[in-house]
Amino acid sequence: MSETHRLSVALFITLIIFFAEVVGGLLSNSLALLSDAGHMVTDVFSLGLSLLAVIMAKKPSNGRATYGYQRIGILTALINGLSLVAIALFIFWEAYRRLQIPPTIHTSLMLFVALLGLIANMASAFVLGHKHEDLNIKSAWWHVIGDALSSLGVIIAALIIRFTGWQILDALVSILVGVIIIVGGIRVSREALDIFLELSPGNLDVEKISRKLRAVPGVLDIHDVHLWSIGHKNHAFTAHVRLATETMPEADAIRQEMERELSHLGINHSVLQMECDGCEISDLYCQTLIPDSTKPHQH
Repeated sequence: MSETHRLSVALFITLIIFFAEVVGGLLSNSLALLSDAGHMVTDVFSLGLSLLAVIMAKKPSNGRATYGYQRIGILTALINGLSLVAIALFIFWEAYRRLQIPPTIHTSLMLFVALLGLIANMASAFVLGHKHEDLNIKSAWWHVIGDALSSLGVIIAALIIRFTGWQILDALVSILVGVIIIVGGIRVSREALDIFLELSPGNLDVEKISRKLRAVPGVLDIHDVHLWSIGHKNHAFTAHVRLATETMPEADAIRQEMERELSHLGINHSVLQMECDGCEISDLYCQTLIPDSTKPHQH
């Protein structure tokens, strides 16, 4: 089964269970079940984003999108992350109200729908397969497993309420699910914002990369460095490199060695400008100057 088919089947199953949990939560008056449905939204997003990434990855870059269309998925991630935070805040507010006056929970329906959700999540996990090499598929698999654990929590809550009558547990479980949702939403939003702001990826250190490149034989200095992410785990790097040689073959060999070093760090898109003379301003990072009409322009 292809990646697209795996994700499509898992997404279809997840959507069905999402609607079932919403209806079941409303009919059974269970906030925990509704919270689990909110958590299911994270699975729908994760699967949908992974499916979009697989489809868009096959679309070549063009004159309008020279870097490709990966940031469509990042924009979706930002919108989804913010909506998850809003969902979690609503769950907390509703849980607070229910802690004041715990409503009567219809545990039979709550238990049935939660069991259905657990079975569906395990089926989705089986369809995706945890040994898949694609990182998008793996991340989607972990989202589904997380929701399966959430469904298991609702099942435990339903059983305890059924045999002890402790109605307040429904609100407590919903708070736990809300915490899971808001943590995921903040993480997704932060990662998307980092990419849109073109910040350096958190797992890469510009200073260490620069020192590693300076250690390449024939390199005198490296400056005007830029490191950012085009998309999720798709990093780009540019720099000016001052060399000790003036011959093109030697300069090209040095460039290839530097690109190999960058590739080992997970940076496969790099542009290195080789120089034999330093710039007037030789700094690790580019200094953007405001033009002065009385002075010649500097770079």
